[in-house]
Amino acid sequence: MSGDQHDPRADTFEEVLGETSALAGRWLDGVREGSIPPRAGIDEVKDALGRSLPARGDDAIAVLRRLADAVEPGLMRMDSPRFYGWVIGGTQPVSLGADWLVSSWDQNAAMRAVTPGVVAAEELAGGWLVDLLGLPPSAEVGFVTGATTANAVGMIAGRDEVLRRAGWDARTDGLAGGPRVRFIAGQERHISVDDAGRYAGLGVPAVVASDAQGRIRVDALRDALAEGSGPALVCLQAGNVHSGAFDDFAAAIAVAHDAGAWVHVDGAFGLWAAVTPGLSHLTAGMAGADSWATDAHKTLNVPYDSGIAIVADPTALYSAFTQQAAYLAASADVGDPSQRVLELSRRARGVPVWAALARLGRDGVADLVQTLADGAAALAAGLRTVPGVSILNDVVYTQVCVAFGDDETTRAVAAAVDASGTAYGSPSQWQGRAVLRFSVSNWLTSPDDVERTVEVVREAIGRRS
Repeated sequence: MSGDQHDPRADTFEEVLGETSALAGRWLDGVREGSIPPRAGIDEVKDALGRSLPARGDDAIAVLRRLADAVEPGLMRMDSPRFYGWVIGGTQPVSLGADWLVSSWDQNAAMRAVTPGVVAAEELAGGWLVDLLGLPPSAEVGFVTGATTANAVGMIAGRDEVLRRAGWDARTDGLAGGPRVRFIAGQERHISVDDAGRYAGLGVPAVVASDAQGRIRVDALRDALAEGSGPALVCLQAGNVHSGAFDDFAAAIAVAHDAGAWVHVDGAFGLWAAVTPGLSHLTAGMAGADSWATDAHKTLNVPYDSGIAIVADPTALYSAFTQQAAYLAASADVGDPSQRVLELSRRARGVPVWAALARLGRDGVADLVQTLADGAAALAAGLRTVPGVSILNDVVYTQVCVAFGDDETTRAVAAAVDASGTAYGSPSQWQGRAVLRFSVSNWLTSPDDVERTVEVVREAIGRRS
């Protein structure tokens, strides 16, 4: 490193980013075969990083090397093709490259007139997504951090709209003193729905019974809506986190709309079923909702910070989020990106989504989603050949939920599988039973990875015999 090592102005991007590329490559080279669980805890990583802030900083290259050497042992290899924990995808190279460019360009993607380059890519990506998912052409897209925030965007837009219909202007007058918005969701909703509801000031949802696979019962939804009156917001689900099941959108949306409710769909990973001919029946009727939320990291496999909020009525979206100030270079006739989301300052997080869509094309996206679902079906089929394994869900999408006898045995086998380093699932509790949940979400997961996962489970059960 040339110049004074204590003066950041002596750092060159070429040298620093060259080192960064090498360190990133070192990590990514282990994506297929590296052990999955972290090898170091937080205290060990803090010790390696150095707990005291020095009076004078180190050389930039030394800082990066220390960072990589200290942090890598504490990383969960979530990019492994045999990582099935939670619902977490990997990262395609083209999207990672685009994400690096976004950081390098360092644009605040809030206003069309100020950053036309990145906004153009985001707007194209949004239009492509609406078309791919079969949603109303009028729908507007906002790029947010993740599915929780995307849910919040849809719910806030819906909240304000149903209050407007009831004669209350929440934008001007707030929520206090206005009609209470009835917030209704299924018994097996994702916890992010509750979080988003709190952010929107809706409180805890009134819970409607679900069926054995976690789908909202339409008869129970009808009864819940009939029990009260006034503005209402109903949250449906595309992809149950345990079973992968999808609500009956056509019937549930009709019931909700008959009651004057706004319908929001939490489709963090399931919304993508709509792009694939072999799976699109799962989302039949979904386009009739009013707003939708998803996360491109989970299924499209782009880097984090890739939540997507979609609202069918642009007026409802812009009414909820538009801000005006003399110092903002607002567009005169077209809404700015900042008017579709919670943030004013934000990175151009929609650009990696554009890159993924441009790389894959329409057919490639469909193939990707179908391959994930096929991987889950193959995993379930393989696990059924292992004595002592019970598949608890109808495997219709990317989720496989299993038990290994009683709860104690299930927890022990799950711990052994995850400790193996070869495969990793999510221990959980579903319908009163301990389970191990496999979510097939990574673009790299191959038939060989599925077979290796089955063998890990077989070995873990064998050690309990």
